[in-house]
Amino acid sequence: MRTVAEPSYRWLFWGLVLLGTALDQGSKYAVFAWLYRDGSGERRRALIPGAFELLTQFTGEREQAGGLVGRLRTISGAVQPRVNHGALFGLGGEYRMLANALFGTVSLLAALAILYWSRRPSTIRDPFLCAALGLILAGTLGNLYDRLVFNGVRDFLHWYYAFEWPVFNLADCCLVCGAFSLLAQAFWCPACSSSARVKTITAASDIAEVKSA
Repeated sequence: MRTVAEPSYRWLFWGLVLLGTALDQGSKYAVFAWLYRDGSGERRRALIPGAFELLTQFTGEREQAGGLVGRLRTISGAVQPRVNHGALFGLGGEYRMLANALFGTVSLLAALAILYWSRRPSTIRDPFLCAALGLILAGTLGNLYDRLVFNGVRDFLHWYYAFEWPVFNLADCCLVCGAFSLLAQAFWCPACSSSARVKTITAASDIAEVKSA
């Protein structure tokens, strides 16, 4: 009797990882280059007038390092962008280099954990779980790149209608969407067993707490 192979959604996982990371880095480099001008102060461009805008800030300091890192830092311009040293939406940013090193380490550990999780047979057969983990890994890698190259995360999206939201980026959006997808699956997926729901809720909570931008 021939056994029918169950479908694998590893392609979905890696597709979202690559797409999300590419869009995050491409948007950061493009927006900071577009609003660069002379690299002084801050620049704004309205996306939804009175509600949502692009916001870039620069340190006024020119990059002095050479080599590969120096070239990566100056793609958008010689003057360096002002970065977020903390976690999601600026949490912990007041500690600067310590916060960047801490959240960078947590990002790396989270990425390794997600890679391990994604290799489990039960994971690759679940399209919703693959999509959620793909988004979370994309956001983690996007901000980890910034921490390694810029010593902090480049943010440029600013919502200020009705309330002032901390400046964020596409990697943050991937992280939030992925985490909420995990929670939604845990609570509303009819095919999940109670034990699987508990594991998913726990994992989602850990990622939400540990998330490093």
